[in-house]
Amino acid sequence: MKKSVCAALVVLIAAGTSASAQSGPSPQEQMACRSDAGKFCAEHIGKPPQMNACLRENKAKLSDSCRKVVDSRGG
Repeated sequence: MKKSVCAALVVLIAAGTSASAQSGPSPQEQMACRSDAGKFCAEHIGKPPQMNACLRENKAKLSDSCRKVVDSRGG
């Protein structure tokens, strides 16, 4: 499941930032949110728009490192 969460984060962040022309997430950014994505948004794995929205909705509960990633990606 951890690989699925990581893959979902890659797609999620890439999809969420395509309009801003930023590059995809770095390995550090992926690692920063892996645990939070699995904990708060596991039901949205494979659904990038829903995962992105879920992480934004749960931003107050995210780890500091993941919150910084979400903020830097327009969340």
